[in-house]
Amino acid sequence: MAFGGGHGLHASLSALRLLVDELVVDELTAVVTVADNGGSSGRLRGEFGVLPPGDLRMALAALCGRNEWGVTWSRVLQHRFAGDGEMNGHVIGNLLIVGLWELLGDHVDALDYVGRLLGATGRVLPMATVPMDIAADVRGLVPDDPDALLSVRGQVEVATTDGVIDSVVLVPPDPPAAPQALEAVAAADWVVLGPGSWFTSVIPHLLVPQLRQALVDTDARVVVVLNLSAEAGETPGFGPADHFAVLLQHAPDLQVHTVLVDTGAADEPDQLEELRHVVDAHGARLLVADVAEAPGTPRHDAVKLAAAYARILGGEAP
Repeated sequence: MAFGGGHGLHASLSALRLLVDELVVDELTAVVTVADNGGSSGRLRGEFGVLPPGDLRMALAALCGRNEWGVTWSRVLQHRFAGDGEMNGHVIGNLLIVGLWELLGDHVDALDYVGRLLGATGRVLPMATVPMDIAADVRGLVPDDPDALLSVRGQVEVATTDGVIDSVVLVPPDPPAAPQALEAVAAADWVVLGPGSWFTSVIPHLLVPQLRQALVDTDARVVVVLNLSAEAGETPGFGPADHFAVLLQHAPDLQVHTVLVDTGAADEPDQLEELRHVVDAHGARLLVADVAEAPGTPRHDAVKLAAAYARILGGEAP
């Protein structure tokens, strides 16, 4: 199963569904962050008081059937309205998901219906069942006191801050985890965290108390996929070791089996050695593999990432 949100989770799911097609993986479940407050998702959340549907929609699109039916419905799901009217910027899939939530009265049932419409390979679940905000303690926003911490609230606001994020929390701090997500963690053989916006898509899963405890207690082996580069706003100046260390800062009791980093990290020997030291200290394995679309790009290649996942799941030594 895979955890995350947005484009990072879409890339991970696109890779993992290839392994389902190749019969390397039997079942696939995605658990998605639901704290977005921007764009079409934010508008629907504000108007209807629902979970933001956008990242859930993207995960479903990544798992769509590869026949004409699935691909066509995936394109419909992802279609964004243009023009100058009130519908500008809204995405058909977001409206469909919110409509089904209203009609069925159940978040998971509605997502399952959309999955069947797409012929999805796998299941998509929200990490929690109530809307929430991300709040961050940020340094560098007070000109006269660069070490002062200010609280910034909202996924968009945190992702675009001009300061340096020290830590993040959820508001409310104890949202109820989706029961189906807890069941999926308990039954999983492998759990993949990342890639994605580190503070607003990956770490939030570890801030839901029930979900974090399920990840700590599970017998599943946990894989952490590091981002290909630092992200302006969230992780400026971060190297691979910083990404892993800050994740552990928010869940120090999480046992990690393997950390996956792109070969681009080898271009900076000091950074790779620092990462290896942090990973070794945690008792995890480090796998360095070519998983980028091209050298220097921030996007993972689904085929390359699938090959790296196959090596990890197959028990190949790093």
